[in-house]
Amino acid sequence: PDGLASFRSFLRSEFSEENAEFWVACEDYKKTKSPVKMAEKAKKIYDEFIQTEAPKEVNIDHFTKAVTMKNLVEPSPTSFDMAQKRIFALMEKDSLPRFVRSEFYHELIK
Repeated sequence: PDGLASFRSFLRSEFSEENAEFWVACEDYKKTKSPVKMAEKAKKIYDEFIQTEAPKEVNIDHFTKAVTMKNLVEPSPTSFDMAQKRIFALMEKDSLPRFVRSEFYHELIK
């Protein structure tokens, strides 16, 4: 939890906090059992992170966006998997190396 909080603070400082927020929202979504709740959460995630001009729109390619939208016709625990993997890869290759070199990380490991 402390590591995630520190990483999110770092992302906030780089104006890319939406990536971690999206990833966490997807993890929460996958734990949802009720089909009604799943549909509600899917819509909220879509509205907040996926749709064009969303308040916290994540940077995914058009193909991934199209697949995700298709998956949401009948929401399932895997509906956001492709988009979540793309965002994870983006954070892993781009944000995480900078985080490890940052003051946020050095404060965390003290």
